[in-house]
Amino acid sequence: MRFMIVTGMSGAGKSTALKILEDEGYFCVDNLPVMLIPRFADMAHDDTLEVTNIAIGVDIRSGDALDQMSVMLEEIKNNGYTYEILFLDATEPALVKRYKETRRSHPLSKGGRIGDGIKAEREKIEFLRQRADYVIDTSTLLTRELKVELLKIVGDGKAYGNMVLTVMSFGFKYGIPKDSDLVFDVRFLPNPYYVQELRPMTGNDAPVAEMVAGCEEYEPFMKSLTEMVHFLLPCYKREGKNQLVISIGCTGGKHRSVTVVNELFERLSDLPYTVRRFHRDITKDRIVKGE
Repeated sequence: MRFMIVTGMSGAGKSTALKILEDEGYFCVDNLPVMLIPRFADMAHDDTLEVTNIAIGVDIRSGDALDQMSVMLEEIKNNGYTYEILFLDATEPALVKRYKETRRSHPLSKGGRIGDGIKAEREKIEFLRQRADYVIDTSTLLTRELKVELLKIVGDGKAYGNMVLTVMSFGFKYGIPKDSDLVFDVRFLPNPYYVQELRPMTGNDAPVAEMVAGCEEYEPFMKSLTEMVHFLLPCYKREGKNQLVISIGCTGGKHRSVTVVNELFERLSDLPYTVRRFHRDITKDRIVKGE
């Protein structure tokens, strides 16, 4: 039996996660009073019950009783039961946006600023994040992407790496993406824009990709870039970072950066993390000079 405690920040997707787990055959209970958790664990492990996997939702709605959560977890452990903690997290801007879209108030905002409530909640619930077996940052995840991450966990847990890696192409003339963690400039590569027949194409088209990849600097750069990312990811993960955005820029974000991002995505696809790619400006550079 798997006994999972689903917790995290309000608005980060706990209810959605419980629904997904329920669809996967978990017996789910949301907002169970903290003091009842050890008793519920006893009942769940009763051989007479036809229940294989259980997930319970615990969050800030428990109020002051949440302070007793550590004691309850120790009691479960002392009773010989194992448990896993899944923590759903998101950045403050993402949470504020969700609250504004739903026109709901944060449970700790007390009619004040949503941001103040989020800050107070994060301080109060941080101890659970520190004890979590799995942390999912849902800031940029769609529901279907959250489901993919959860299925990795409820499968055998081995494929889940607590890291979402995004490789993004962009054009410098449109500005560097604000959520970038690492930024690389590939304007040293030959520019297909100056080849008339390639100008309307993008890095997703084979002729453009072949031209960019055909220069002598391309492969040494890709090899060094890939090795550096492989080196850095465990370091970031060790420091608790669960989301990393690598931005690759060229002038317009249409040819060179797209080619490099596609190649980097393929080279990183075997990592035990969620790897995503995004071409931010690929459709923006539609006005061709001289036309």
